[in-house]
Amino acid sequence: MGTNGGTSPAGSRCIALVGPFQSGKTTLLEAILARTGAVARQGSVEAGSTVGDSSPEARHHQMGVELSVATTSFLGESYTFIDCPGSVEFLHDMRATLPAIDAAVVVCEADEKKVPQLQLVLRELEELGIPRFLFLNKIDKADKHVRETLKLLQPASRVPLVLRQIPIWSNDIVIGFVDLALERAHIYKEHAPSEVVPLEGDNVSREKEARFTMLESLADHDDELMEQLLEDIPPPRDKVFDDLAKELRDGLICPVLIGSATRTNGVLRLLKALRHEAPGVSDTVQRLALKSGNDAVAYVFKTLHTAHGGKMSLARVLSGSVGDGTTFITPEGDAGRVSGVFKLLGQTSEKRGTAAAGDTVALGKLEHARTGDTLTAGKQAHPPVAHVVPYAPVLAIAIAAKERKDDVKLGQALNRLIDEDPSLKVDHNPETHEIVGWGQGEMHLRVATERLAGRFGIAIDRRKPSIGYRETIKRPVLNVRGRHKKQSGGHGQFGDVVVDVKPLPRSGGFVFDEVITGGAVPRNYIPSVEEGVIDALKHGPLGFQVVDVAVTLTDGSYHAVDSSDMAFRQAGRIGVHDALPQAQPVLLEPIHLVEIVCPTDATAKINAILSGRRGQILGFDTREGWAGWDSVKAMMPESEIGDLIIEIRSATAGVGTFTSKFDHMAELTGRTADQIVAAKKSAQAAA
Repeated sequence: MGTNGGTSPAGSRCIALVGPFQSGKTTLLEAILARTGAVARQGSVEAGSTVGDSSPEARHHQMGVELSVATTSFLGESYTFIDCPGSVEFLHDMRATLPAIDAAVVVCEADEKKVPQLQLVLRELEELGIPRFLFLNKIDKADKHVRETLKLLQPASRVPLVLRQIPIWSNDIVIGFVDLALERAHIYKEHAPSEVVPLEGDNVSREKEARFTMLESLADHDDELMEQLLEDIPPPRDKVFDDLAKELRDGLICPVLIGSATRTNGVLRLLKALRHEAPGVSDTVQRLALKSGNDAVAYVFKTLHTAHGGKMSLARVLSGSVGDGTTFITPEGDAGRVSGVFKLLGQTSEKRGTAAAGDTVALGKLEHARTGDTLTAGKQAHPPVAHVVPYAPVLAIAIAAKERKDDVKLGQALNRLIDEDPSLKVDHNPETHEIVGWGQGEMHLRVATERLAGRFGIAIDRRKPSIGYRETIKRPVLNVRGRHKKQSGGHGQFGDVVVDVKPLPRSGGFVFDEVITGGAVPRNYIPSVEEGVIDALKHGPLGFQVVDVAVTLTDGSYHAVDSSDMAFRQAGRIGVHDALPQAQPVLLEPIHLVEIVCPTDATAKINAILSGRRGQILGFDTREGWAGWDSVKAMMPESEIGDLIIEIRSATAGVGTFTSKFDHMAELTGRTADQIVAAKKSAQAAA
């Protein structure tokens, strides 16, 4: 498809703006909306006047904390741009969006520190086979040649980064660009289309050299073009554009365009490249192997709960048409009727008519639809077009409503936040009665608690979650009597038992046995004795649940009138309670197997961090399939894992992460153990 002919794909196109944190994605979206007339003037992140990043949390932190959707038109064609957060902590929004987009614009800059972040984003696109352009932003601030920059960025991409434009320099400042496909020179005009100027001076030789390099990359996949280059025959311009489009769509190259989103330089050329080269919904349907017939099928990439419109499902229509009242079936077989179809521009929505294949819209009040669902208007559920599993959470906080009256409201609010962001997770700890919120990092959890306060009006107390300490015993204690006797008029209470308490091997759990002879304790009371033993083990002498213990009921006595289940339960509890302090109690702490993945140049720092947190390093190796990355494994106390991610991210330019899995319990003695026991007893006394 050349620039001077051919047809664009049918239907509205959906383009994701992705890239490292603070690379200028939101500013680029604003520039696109200004250039296409969707907004009257270009806003700025600093002034808090952009269409994207318009939530209170995004404005406050001046960073993307959720995706922003904006639909506009360019040269009579409809485009929806989805501005995705760049921080690794909010990457799930991008990952849930990618399956149903047509192409991505990867926004980045010439910053070596951001190459690992760029690699994370490109890897997601590569795995899904999504065509992608790279927009080298902030070219007005460039301090190195574009070829040096490309050499710097190339390790992040598994396919060649192919330069489409080279900058025109004047007094060490980029003032324009040469389009290598069109062989035209352009001078930038701030917030206006660039001016075509004659290609002259040393720019002529620079253009010829750079164009030949571009054509060589294309010829790697086109024998005819290779022959033309070898025979020094200039290829037709339309053929060059056809190759650029085909190799982009086949994922063989990543074309690189340059510009400045702040000044809207290069934005028009980017839009034209998208118009002529980016695929459409029919290509996306083919990539997703959609089997729909004529039924409407839509993919939900984001869920929102709005103050006035209720639940909104942001979705890409992949086939058929969707209107007000369309009935959709979720993958679980639940049916729901669409209550309104809306066009989006940031946080504003406008009711529109029926949506066709290719349109990206918000669907009102589909209560059963969830992020990642493939919805169909057919009679049977459609197989999911994608399975987006959130990354394992890496940081936890215990949360509670400051006021008891908000407890029920808190549960409802958390359910809504998780519906909107499945990378959040909430656990209810039955032992400590804590609500534990899990997230992708410090900022992720901070934004979640800010939303609880700002959107739902719930003031929150937050603290570190309790660690799963246990205690056990190191020596047996035999023949300990537990007697419960009480007389208060009428029937009294009497239960009398003798127990042996012995340690079990680690992970032995709890074993109860009895060797009663001669009916010293009637059989019907023995289950009550066991219940009392279990009661006593809930809180041992050190204040924690006792594990790896065997208790044997060896003897006892009863009263024909005053004995009861309750009395023998109390006797069992007293016997074990009295025995444990004599059995040399010892504290146990949970140890986890931790695996950290990080860029290779940060591995030494990671090893130092682990050693400083009582970690036992088991070894490290190259991360499979990831050039320039390592994987480090270690055994580590759970108490040291709490804020580990903060140090890891600091040491890895924000990209390192880890997984953690409980492995075993280990004895903890000395000053650390004494401090833990003292803190536990102090907390119990205060309660």
